[in-house]
Amino acid sequence: MRLRLGNSSGPFSNSPPDSLQTKPLIPSNSLASPSAPIQSSNPFSSNCHTNGAGLTTNGFSNGLTNGTGSNSSLGPLKNGVSKHSKSVAQVSLPGRKLFPDSNVDREEFVRLVIQSLRDVGYIESAATLEAESGYTMESPEVAEFRHYVMEASWEQAEAALIRLGVTDEDNLMESRFLISQQKYLELLENRNTTAALMVLRNELVSHNIDPDHLHSLSSLIMCSTPEDMRRRASWDGAKGTSRTRLLNNLQKHIPSAVMIPQRRFLTLLEQSRLWQQQRCPYHNSPPDSVSFSLYRDHHCDSSCFPNTTTTILEVHTDEVWNIEWSHNGEYLASAGKDKSAIIWRVGPEKEPAQREYTQHLVLRDHQYPVGCITWSLDDSILLTSSDNHIKMWNARSGLCMRTIETHSETVTAIRWLPDNSGFMSAGLDRRILIWNPEGNQRDSWGTAAIRVTDLDVSPNMTKVVAVGIIHLAPAPQPPASTGASPAPGARGDSASQSPQSQSHAQGYTMKAENRMIVYDMTTKQTIASLKLDGETTSVRVSYDSRYALINHAPDEMHLWDLSLSRIACKFTGQKQGRHVIRSCFGGVDGNFVASGSEDGNVYVWHRDSGALLEVLSGHGEGSVNSVAWNPKNERMFASCSDDKTIRIWEAITPGMLAAAAASADKDAIMTDSADGAGSSKNEKGKGRVTS
Repeated sequence: MRLRLGNSSGPFSNSPPDSLQTKPLIPSNSLASPSAPIQSSNPFSSNCHTNGAGLTTNGFSNGLTNGTGSNSSLGPLKNGVSKHSKSVAQVSLPGRKLFPDSNVDREEFVRLVIQSLRDVGYIESAATLEAESGYTMESPEVAEFRHYVMEASWEQAEAALIRLGVTDEDNLMESRFLISQQKYLELLENRNTTAALMVLRNELVSHNIDPDHLHSLSSLIMCSTPEDMRRRASWDGAKGTSRTRLLNNLQKHIPSAVMIPQRRFLTLLEQSRLWQQQRCPYHNSPPDSVSFSLYRDHHCDSSCFPNTTTTILEVHTDEVWNIEWSHNGEYLASAGKDKSAIIWRVGPEKEPAQREYTQHLVLRDHQYPVGCITWSLDDSILLTSSDNHIKMWNARSGLCMRTIETHSETVTAIRWLPDNSGFMSAGLDRRILIWNPEGNQRDSWGTAAIRVTDLDVSPNMTKVVAVGIIHLAPAPQPPASTGASPAPGARGDSASQSPQSQSHAQGYTMKAENRMIVYDMTTKQTIASLKLDGETTSVRVSYDSRYALINHAPDEMHLWDLSLSRIACKFTGQKQGRHVIRSCFGGVDGNFVASGSEDGNVYVWHRDSGALLEVLSGHGEGSVNSVAWNPKNERMFASCSDDKTIRIWEAITPGMLAAAAASADKDAIMTDSADGAGSSKNEKGKGRVTS
């Protein structure tokens, strides 16, 4: 077996420091157990809890108030609990289950409660529960093992592993390696190079660890100072949290019934919270929201979902094909058939009924319709594509900084890289190119197997996902008239969009199939090449880099699990057959999927279940071509349409209801209506706020 240390934030760290709370071997307050009677710090017995008057008092004497007050018949007060002179009696309950109708083991439950009480500081309460229940959180052997690790008694710690049930050879070998590694690092920290070298030669090498990791360990001997060694090893030293993290990592190899995983009850509660959120179709609350309570099941009200048009932007003079929010959520870029891109500024007002959208810049210097747009990470640059041209715009001044004409056919995708090292472009010419932030080409994928119709980069920078058409069998055809094609990567009917149709117009036809190709970002090697049913028009990778969302014709969207190379969910209901329709993930956890449709509606599904949540009407005739969720406001998204408009969708607020009630027209509040001319008050871009 070749060992490699896992779950590391650095070469030699084990797990996050905050994943474990350090506890002393013997707390300041003695622990009670059936074998070690204690002076009770509890005023209640196992059978009844009464005060002197015979009244039930929930386990506390009548004279105590939050740990203060006095009672001459009681001993000293500590932690709000009176001290008694007799031991806590052990309670004997029938059966092993927590309740007769449950499958929860009582001993497991009680031991987890004891652990939780200790973790939060209720030491005496934990001790009392151990005595009353007869269950101990852990055996003396486990306590000894903790002591050995925390006090650097490495030989005793190794010897204790087998006694704690680590009998699997691989687990035992990895546990010993972790202990030897900690010993080695501590010897280096203490400048005991000779002893450290002996550990390296006699212990670490014998574990058959990964050569690269072994080389990293051995190179630390050359460090001139302990500080340099700790920095290079990403290790905080013997006096830091390294021993606690070592203990946490060793615990993974010890049977959980022997040594309970740290904060196990909290882990179960977090799993419960996550499960409830996944089952809540309209969940859209931040992780720190007070809406999650242990007292009730989690449920989000659908009224908090952004299903109401709060603003209509009407400045484009033709079909709007694409929209994208800036990373800070303060600007919205739109582009389309009128050969322009517009940058809108979002007002700071929190109340949608009062918020203004200002027409910040109109970028008109395009020869053809504008298909693709993307922002730099700092939102200072906006990239646009028009046929085979890519333009770099200063998003503050509107100055065109550069025009790139390297692609020989229509550019169908541009994406700024998540590490801010530049951007990628792809097109129907089967080229995937990488550019630096100044617009200079710095790398190329070579000739792709497909005519790329869209492309995305995973946020963790490990994968590139491209969709398109692969050629199988070309055949000659009579030549047809030529001309600039209207941005097939953006939107259009099948004659202007389909690579098969374009190839026919250029003098040949071909048998082709649609494919999704997943590349390794570092090596450029193909990880997966999967045949897809129907033409593909867009792809988006989820925030957690796990899924790829692909729009298919006809009338279907697929959610692909990139790690398993299989379809995780299908979304149906929207109409798609002739035009390019772009979809997106949305919501606080990316748990919504939203898409436009050729029937003029916006469709929203629950990502994990595939349930259709909303069909939002309001756009005029023609397709809703793109949907984009605001990255800083989980309750706001935008859609654009052939009807030349952009709609902002938000949740209904009390201010909106009040404004609607005050209006003569109860169905709509008319504000400064944009007439498309971009003049006078219409420069603010405000439209109708509907209820």
